[in-house]
Amino acid sequence: MPATADRSGRSYPLAEELDGFLGDPEDPGGWFSYARCVELDEKEEFPADICRRLDDWGLPAHYVPVRHGGRLTDYEQMLQLMRTVARRDLTVAIGHGKTYLGGVCVWVAGTPEQAARLGADIRAGVPVSLGLTERAHGSDLLAGEVHGVPDGTGWLVNGEKWLINNATRGGLLSLLTRTDPAGGPRAFSVLLVDKRALDKLDRTAYRHLPKNLTHGIRGADISGIAFDDAPVDRSALVGAEGAGLEIVLKALQLTRTMCAALSLGAADHGLRIVLDFARERELYGRRLIDLPQARHQLGTAAADVLLHEALATVAARLVHTQTGELSITSAVTKYLLPSGTEDVLTRLTRLLGARAYLKGVHADGMFQKVERDHRIVGMFDGNTLVNLNSLINQFRSLVRGRRRGTGDTAGAEAAYDLSAPLPELDVSRLSLVARGGSGVLAGLGTSVDRLTELARQRPELAPAAKAAGRIKDVAERVHEEMAAWQGLVDGVPPAAFDTARRYTLCHCAAVCLGLWTHSAPLFAGTTTEPLWRDGLWLRAALDRLLTRLGEPDTGDDEAYEELLGRLVAARSSGELFSLHPHRLPSAPPRRAADATTARN
Repeated sequence: MPATADRSGRSYPLAEELDGFLGDPEDPGGWFSYARCVELDEKEEFPADICRRLDDWGLPAHYVPVRHGGRLTDYEQMLQLMRTVARRDLTVAIGHGKTYLGGVCVWVAGTPEQAARLGADIRAGVPVSLGLTERAHGSDLLAGEVHGVPDGTGWLVNGEKWLINNATRGGLLSLLTRTDPAGGPRAFSVLLVDKRALDKLDRTAYRHLPKNLTHGIRGADISGIAFDDAPVDRSALVGAEGAGLEIVLKALQLTRTMCAALSLGAADHGLRIVLDFARERELYGRRLIDLPQARHQLGTAAADVLLHEALATVAARLVHTQTGELSITSAVTKYLLPSGTEDVLTRLTRLLGARAYLKGVHADGMFQKVERDHRIVGMFDGNTLVNLNSLINQFRSLVRGRRRGTGDTAGAEAAYDLSAPLPELDVSRLSLVARGGSGVLAGLGTSVDRLTELARQRPELAPAAKAAGRIKDVAERVHEEMAAWQGLVDGVPPAAFDTARRYTLCHCAAVCLGLWTHSAPLFAGTTTEPLWRDGLWLRAALDRLLTRLGEPDTGDDEAYEELLGRLVAARSSGELFSLHPHRLPSAPPRRAADATTARN
């Protein structure tokens, strides 16, 4: 097991160490190569050998909080570890990382004894699953029919959970169970069902449902489980009886935030594939990368990747520093990262053309796999509409908090400063509603003022400062729209969902501004300094966010040209295109035509 790595806030040595352990993904003979992942996908075979090697490295320990015997110290580092795996293959990342999702209800509400036992199982490589959805009810958890009937020492559980990741492979299952036949929000409990214990008592108490054939992540164990008077001891109860729905919803705030790692990894991989193609492909006597439209597409995709990374990085830190507002952070992140990455991959598809859909023609046919695999990320832990609706349900507290200035701005600023140590997560601070509003949006004006003042001293920051002022104006209008929709319960109109969508973009802009104004000096002298110096990535990010908000762009085409130059430079030097320095294990491609990449 690797030793814990220190970091300055600029880079993530442990993620880089894991990347090195995984080896060169472009080596067809590697145990975790792109070619191997495509082969397993074609066979629809679970990547068991790869997952065992991840166990050997010690990745399961990072799913277990330190207080329960594991190595999970902060979610910022966990985000980067899972991004590293997802950059190789989403099937592996989802199949292996599902164990964290299976255990998180216990981290949120379990007893110390439960958590210690589960932590030991996870560290030993026992997969854990989360049983929420049912065939007839999908995301409507209140309609769940899997139920437990009291039998004196616990419950006899009956019913079927469907479309459950690792339902067959998992040794344990956090099961949302109806324990009160009367129904309602307090009718459900979480039971940590140990299939090994059931095997000893009654081998007929449960059965696995067949694997579902899926369009993406074809090798994943997406199956189900059916219970028939399965005896579950009362010691399996996680938290209080009847508190199951609240526990699950709080746990999902953590898992939705961490889903960002899957989208980041997919975007890293897809952008690399298309960049390589654009540098090699010749059309009309010119390389594709030299054609203006192709350059613009690559530049805007690069900007989106970086603004998504900024949001995900800060969101992972907000888990610790602004826990009480995670209901907002998680919904924003879970909406923007998957939907934004889907858009990036769609735009990159246009550059690849037919090769985006073909197998074995370019880059082992990996792009079509990345694009297929990523589509399901938006469905995990609440789909796009579920997350936007979660924000709509909080419009009242968000509007009230903005008027009163009660958001947790100190927590937001602590997250923006990447050199600031993170406190241990206090799960007791998780809340289903951000009662004080959003500290991220409350601090937007302060960030704009800071940037404006800096621009007076450094004229090169003027474009970013001007764009920031426009974002601030849009945010005011969005909050006025939210005030008109607050209090909605049933029959939410499409316009309210669009307001929620625009809110997520304002939140993201506030994060980008806060991150740059607090942490840009940290990157002086690093390989990513050119992205931070003079606000390069921030200029491009704010322009993209204004465009996505339906506002006129800033006309700052130079920012995209510079960003494309940095993208090519990172690829040529073997660095990850990222806000943070990260050396990739594979050597850069050898090319004769690498001399000039950015326009003079």
